[in-house]
Order: sequence, then C-alpha cells, then structure tokens
Amino acid sequence: MTVPHPAEPAETTPEQYVLTLSCPDKQGIVHAVSSYLFMTGCNIEDSQQFGDHDTGLFFMRVHFSADSPVTVEKLRASFAAVGDSFRMDWQIHRSSERMRIVLLVSRFGHCLNDLLFRSRIGALPVEIAAVVSNHTDFAELVASYDIPFRHIPVTKETKTEAEAELLELVEAENVELVVLARYMQVLSDDLCKRLSGRIINIHHSFLPSFKGAKPYHQAHARGVKLIGATAHYVTADLDEGPIIEQEVERVRHDVTPDQLVALGRDVECRALARAVKWHAERRILLNGHRTVIFA
Repeated sequence: MTVPHPAEPAETTPEQYVLTLSCPDKQGIVHAVSSYLFMTGCNIEDSQQFGDHDTGLFFMRVHFSADSPVTVEKLRASFAAVGDSFRMDWQIHRSSERMRIVLLVSRFGHCLNDLLFRSRIGALPVEIAAVVSNHTDFAELVASYDIPFRHIPVTKETKTEAEAELLELVEAENVELVVLARYMQVLSDDLCKRLSGRIINIHHSFLPSFKGAKPYHQAHARGVKLIGATAHYVTADLDEGPIIEQEVERVRHDVTPDQLVALGRDVECRALARAVKWHAERRILLNGHRTVIFA
C-alpha cells in the first residue's frame, strides 16, 4: 500500500513593486535606498538612476520584489523617513496594478483605435476607464471594446461645464492619466494645472513651422524630407509641455499629400503608444521643462 506524501505548500510568487524618486543630489541616496530595501526583506530586480548636473537633481527608479507580509501600504509608511531625510518626491506602486486612464478624442480616430487595440492585447499596462469625445463618431468602436463612451459636447459657452464634467469623471473613476488621442480642443489653464503631469498629448512635429489647418499639406508644399510626431505632457502653454517621445519617418519627393497624412498617422500612433506605456510603467520623471525616462 502506498502512503501518500503530505502536500507541499504551494510556492507564492513575490509581489513586484516600483519605487520612483527625485530629490536634490547628494551623497548617500543610492546607499540609503538599497539599505532600506535590504532591511525590509526586498530584492532589487532592476535599478536605474541619473544625476542632472544642470539642475542639481537626482532621479531613480527601482523595480523590486518582496514576499508577504510586506505590503505596499507598509512600504509607503516605512519609506517615509528615508524620503524625508533626502527631501524626496517619491512614489511606490505595485507593478501588477494597471493604471486607469481616460482617452479623449474628436474626429481623428487612428490614435484611439491603436490604443484600444494595444490595451486589448496586453501591450499597454492600462485599464481604460472611459473614452470621452466632443463628437459621437467613435461610439460604436468604443462599445465594441466594452468600454464606456461619454459624449461631452464642447462649445465656447459650455467649455467650463464640459471640463467640470470631465474632471468629475476623472475623480470618480480614480483615473491617473488623461490621454488626448487627437482631441481637438484646447484645455483651460485651470484644468491643465489641476491635472499637471497627468495629461499626455500628441501632435505633429511640424509645429511651430506648420501651424493651423492641414499641416501635412503645408509640409508637402515645402518639400519636407522628414515627418514626425511629438508626445508631451500638457501645460497651460499650448504644445510646449515637457517632451516624452518623438518619432520620425523619412519621405521621398514623390510622396503625395494624402500619403503624407497616412504616414503621419502611423508616426503619431507609435510615439503616443510609447509615451503612454512609459508613463503607465512609471518610467517618466519630470525634470523642470524636461523629462527623465528610464526605458
């Protein structure tokens, strides 16, 4: 008769975390962080840091793991003393948590469609809480992904009320990031300040050379040899927020304006997707008017 062996306890997978920080640069920061993680039973999986001699600031991103009973709440409570001693601006998050985002779109849907698909296949670590538009063109597309669609019309007279409705949605759904996926409305200074560092926009890199209507047609008329797109954080200064990512594509002399538009759409999608991914993975730290990206 065979006596069954007692079942061995199942191995638990350590929880993954990300610590990001910025502070005035001085000796001992890396030692303090690594010592803290060692003393709390954590294991560093990956660490990146950068000291900016121009601003005198130090930036760091640490991906680490820890077994129970370590929790994100305990980590945040115990790390506060380290953060205070170096005057850090810091955050600790679980890597498994998908960032909740809201997409804003008007009548150009290529970036919206790209982000919806990337999210569906797991290429973006995000949860799209809703899609907001000042038009109804993409209501059916959004519904096909089982994502709530919110139509918020915007006119000169209703702009304040529309932004208040958007902000209410962001707060009610615990949204961390708002993505302007070709949303053709200028946000107010007040909204930009209230969501500072939490709004990403995409635009063609022809700005400011080719402003206004049909920038790709203007570029074609000038015979450009490179087209591009820039993903950046939104500030009160229109299209002048900290740059996150830029993408370019070479073009030949025989490219038509319509072909240029099509190429431009692909470039915009690639740049915006990378920016959203890096933000959701907490790889971007603001450095004044610039960004530090640990990608």
